[in-house]
Formats: sequence, C-alpha cells, structure tokens
Amino acid sequence: MSQITTCTFFKVCSFSDKWWAFKQMQLGHFSMKKVSGLSFYKIMGSGAKNGFSAIPNFGSYVLLCVWESENYAKDFFDNNEFYETYSKRSCEKLTVYLNAAESHGLWDKTKPFIKNAKLQSDKPVLVLTRAKIRFRKLFSFWSKVGSVSHTLTNYDGLVLSIGIGEWPLIQQATLSLWKTQSEMMDYAYKNEKHKEVVLLTRKLNWYSEELFARFVPYKFEGTWNGKSIQL
Repeated sequence: MSQITTCTFFKVCSFSDKWWAFKQMQLGHFSMKKVSGLSFYKIMGSGAKNGFSAIPNFGSYVLLCVWESENYAKDFFDNNEFYETYSKRSCEKLTVYLNAAESHGLWDKTKPFIKNAKLQSDKPVLVLTRAKIRFRKLFSFWSKVGSVSHTLTNYDGLVLSIGIGEWPLIQQATLSLWKTQSEMMDYAYKNEKHKEVVLLTRKLNWYSEELFARFVPYKFEGTWNGKSIQL
C-alpha cells in the first residue's frame, strides 16, 4: 500500500451551516478518530479576505487527511457519515488527491508525510507550510505576513491559495496550488516580500514548531469558486 494525502475544501453558506462547521473543528474529532486507514488528519478553519488573515472566515473550512492507501480514502468519501453530513451542509467542495514529494519539520511532534513522488519543473505542485507561532511573537508575525499574502493575488501560475489554521492566530498553515513547480519557485525566490518574511522567520524566531511540504496533485474532485480544476 502507498500513502496518499487528501485535502478537502468546504464552503458553507447559511448561518446554521457555518455554525455547524465551526463546531466541527472540535466535535468532528469524535468521528475522525474512528476512521480506518487514517494515519493523520486536521480539521481547520480559514482566514478572511484572501485567507491570510487573523480574522476568521466562517464560510470556508479544510479537512486534511493522510491515508494508508487510496482505497481507505475512497471508502471514507463514499460511506462515512460525518463526511456525508459535511458534504450536504456545504454549498461547494473540492478534494485534491496528493502524493508527498518533500517534507521537512514536524506537525504536533510527528512527521505525517511519507515521500513517494518526485517533483517536475513543468508539472503542478501543492505547497503546505505550517507553523505554531510563539505567543510573544504574534504581533510581529501578523504585522508582516499580510504584506506577503497581497503579493499572491493574481500571481502568474497560482491556481488556489488559502490561509488555514487549527487555532486562531497561533497555529497557522497555508496551502497553495500552482500550475507548475517552476512558477512556484519563481514566486518563492524572486518575490521580494516573500524573501523578506523567510529571512525574518529565522531572524526573529517566530515559530516553536514548523513544517514545510510539497506534493504532486494527481486528481481533483468537485469545484471551487464555481470552477473545476484541470491541470
């Protein structure tokens, strides 16, 4: 069996569905802990505006899962009651299937991703960055990260980007999907705001724990913002 990762984006529209989804960031653990073949998962909310904000967005959520094989993922999406309820309460959803190509660092003191794919410069890539921010560094971090997020808007090669988190302000992650690895690298190493924040991360010691991973996406199911994704 070969490990895969899935990332499901949910958009909820009505007040009751937003309240239900918000509560699932805690209550959903009762259901997810019982799922067969699931080695790691996170139920996360998102930020307002373009996602990279200290202000929460109560309309978008993300379920990230690491599976022992795709068969376990398929069984979950086809038969799991919690997922079925979440889907019915969502006005839109998108699931991305991924193979890990690179992973550095820890998430809750674990290494959840097993590398089983290779990146290619002319092929799509999904990038995950995750960090636990030191409490005394919160103001410094949030005063800088917003300027980076603005530079992502309409950036060539970017398909989707969202700021997500397990807890507001402190435990944060970003997901970005790119048309090609080369376009992502161009942004990472040539964008001045992004380079500045990378340097400040080390200089100011913002994080008590961090993880960086790149994935090769190989399947998309659903839509986001009314559009299907085909790369």
